Amino acid sequence: MTSADSLLEALDEDQRVAAQTLLGPLCMLAGAGTGKTRAITHRIAYGVATGVYPPERVMALTFTSKAAAELRGRLRQLGAAGVAARTFHASALSQLGHFWPEVIGGTMPRILDSKGRLLAQSAESLRLKLDTATLRDLAAEIEWRKVSRLTLDQYAKVIDGRTLPSMLDADKMLALHRAYESQKDERRQLDFEDVLLATAGMIEAEPRVAQQVREQYRFFVVDEYQDVSPLQQGLLDMWLGDRQDLCVVGDASQTIYSFAGASAEFLLGFPARYREASVVRLEQNYRSSPHIVATANQLMRGRPGALALRPTSSGPESAAKAAPTITAYPSDVAEARVVAGQVAALIAEGTRPQDIAVLFRINVQSAPLEAALTDAGVSFQLRGGTRFFEQREVKQALMMLKGAVVGATREPLFKTVSDVLRSLGWTQDPPEARGAVRDRWESLNALMALAEESSPGTSLSAFVGDLFERAASQHEPTMSAVTLATLHSAKGLEWDTVFLVGLSDGFVPITYAKTEEAIEEERRLLYVGITRARRRLHLSWASGGSGRGPARRESRFLPQLR
Repeated sequence: MTSADSLLEALDEDQRVAAQTLLGPLCMLAGAGTGKTRAITHRIAYGVATGVYPPERVMALTFTSKAAAELRGRLRQLGAAGVAARTFHASALSQLGHFWPEVIGGTMPRILDSKGRLLAQSAESLRLKLDTATLRDLAAEIEWRKVSRLTLDQYAKVIDGRTLPSMLDADKMLALHRAYESQKDERRQLDFEDVLLATAGMIEAEPRVAQQVREQYRFFVVDEYQDVSPLQQGLLDMWLGDRQDLCVVGDASQTIYSFAGASAEFLLGFPARYREASVVRLEQNYRSSPHIVATANQLMRGRPGALALRPTSSGPESAAKAAPTITAYPSDVAEARVVAGQVAALIAEGTRPQDIAVLFRINVQSAPLEAALTDAGVSFQLRGGTRFFEQREVKQALMMLKGAVVGATREPLFKTVSDVLRSLGWTQDPPEARGAVRDRWESLNALMALAEESSPGTSLSAFVGDLFERAASQHEPTMSAVTLATLHSAKGLEWDTVFLVGLSDGFVPITYAKTEEAIEEERRLLYVGITRARRRLHLSWASGGSGRGPARRESRFLPQLR
């Protein structure tokens, strides 16, 4: 077992304070790149090594199975193998499965793998025909209602303030929610949110369940606490009871999931809720060069809960010379080609492809980047999403365009492609709502844009052939590859060189970010992107798209970074 003293020696002064604060409420405000995972694991291991924590009575909670596995691995290496590190859902599901036969009787209902099929059947029962994208948005709305701990009656009171898919008004949405819940109950099924709701309800209603749960776990640590939802907070309160041995770790500046019910208010309000709480600020950044740290601080200065990151002299060697760049391009294609050229040059100079990332706001922005990197001979992998040409709507469009070649007339390419895409639901104007419907439109619109930028006189056959060649060329080994990722899927990762592209108003902030709160979330999303970079950071935007749309303006955030 690692000695207690050596565990402390591995930490900086602020991390050491956190590690030695083992009892009572502790709020660890940990900025990007400040070694929060090291602080969390060393604190737990120190508690075990000193005998304060019986390992089997410690629960470390996080939000993804990958993060939980990383915590378990690090804890094992530090001599704290008996500590449970799980997601909220995994912990709740284990407890629910254990207590259901005792409290309710019989076997536990089956857990739904996905809401999609049941939602489609619920829609059919109401004589509504919804496409896949709308069903995905409906599922997201149901999840938001549940993690916000709203009953159907409470949801009915706030629905007028929600942005709903264009096919569904408030009455239809409410009817679908009710039909879904009814069919789910009839079939004795639970969805993922139900698992948390049922577990919290069982602990609250059954004193013997509460007693057993609280006897099992005494000390709690919650990572990424800025992402906790009201439902997760409620379950955590049930686990704690009247005890206060709770350590929360988070960064309000990295709250980027408010649309899914996450709220940084639990993190920011922790000291007020626990009057005796210790608060430790981790602001020493070990990841990024001083220039990149300064850029991140500029963006978030004066925002609620923002931390003032400090660069370290032992950080990346690129400190003084590689200041972030901000570049404007005339079009998405021009931007993609220059970025691809810069990426290829870095690789030629010896940079490993896996140490480079190109980040963007939404998946559809990857299309010109995928094409440009392919043309430059650079291998890439798309993280956190399906490759552009493998998206269902894109594959469907390609098949229909291929079929249209057979009966093609002498009509302009633009009109033929437009007619095919309109049959799939594409419109000239984008839908206002965010979500899967908007993503589907963006994908189809990207194909429309490719048609618009084709050389005059290009035949439909030649255009379709080029599309299939582009699609085929993307199936190449990606073990040593540049990463393409959305800003959301890049959270928690880091690279030596990061290109942040497409930073125009309409993308960052995204078009549907109308309120001040939504725009501030877009600011935080950009902050997450900036703080992924270790040595080099390049920001860029295009004044024109690939098609005939209106001219764009640079993101309103960029002037603050110059």
